[in-house]
Amino acid sequence: MSQTLESDIDDLWQRYDAGDVDADTATADDTDVLDAFLDALEAGEVRAAEKDGDDVTSWVANEWVKRGILLNFGLRETYPREYGGVAYHDVLPLRETADLADRGTRNTPDGTAIRRGAYLGNDCIMMSPSFVNIGAYVGDGTLVDSCDTVGSCAQIGADVKLGANTLIGGVLEPVEDAPVVLEDGVSLGAGCRVTSGFRIGENTVVGENTLLTPRIPVYDLVAEEVLYGHLPSDRRAFTRMVESSIGDHDLFAGGAYKPAVVAMDIEEETLDATRREEALRE
Repeated sequence: MSQTLESDIDDLWQRYDAGDVDADTATADDTDVLDAFLDALEAGEVRAAEKDGDDVTSWVANEWVKRGILLNFGLRETYPREYGGVAYHDVLPLRETADLADRGTRNTPDGTAIRRGAYLGNDCIMMSPSFVNIGAYVGDGTLVDSCDTVGSCAQIGADVKLGANTLIGGVLEPVEDAPVVLEDGVSLGAGCRVTSGFRIGENTVVGENTLLTPRIPVYDLVAEEVLYGHLPSDRRAFTRMVESSIGDHDLFAGGAYKPAVVAMDIEEETLDATRREEALRE
């Protein structure tokens, strides 16, 4: 199915890019292709990015999928809609959620919004208010806490915990850029911001209010290197003013940026706290 769908999206993109079709001239067949594409996203049959190696740096964008999302904005009209008694205007409705209940996934009332074209796996929890945007993939058992936003095309693994008031940025354009990625078992403290295609390796625990973006260096004290754009697996990471707090480490010789992200081995007490939270959820 995905190969046929990819071909249909590619053909439609070429027509759109050449100016041969727009929101006013799109046919019913064109809309059927767009609807089938959104259905495939919601079923997890296609994804905006996939991992093609062993390391967290090996995620690559599926450009045709990102083009399909852009087509859903370029070839649809904006209509008045309503959600929770509030009127709004958008090109897409919110996602139907009946299939989520069948998979044990739940979203609390009064403020959880899942846009058409988003995937949520089995046994997920969405607390209100929170929002998951088109093209996002949220894996099995993941918690999206209150006041969280999961941006367009973000790839969230299984058993991930997003602390309250967390922002996972969206990356839709350019289509060749991989989106934000959080691999399995990642835990983000409250108030974290992950933007601009930053990637976090599996089982890494990030302290509250940490900003992760490719412009801020990550001082990895485990591998003794400075990284940009990603955190390795099995780390404990947090924001520090490195020159004043741990600037005596050899990795900071010659000065360091302020602020910076520091990554260390996960301490046993950090793992214990994470396990206790998992037990409470179960």
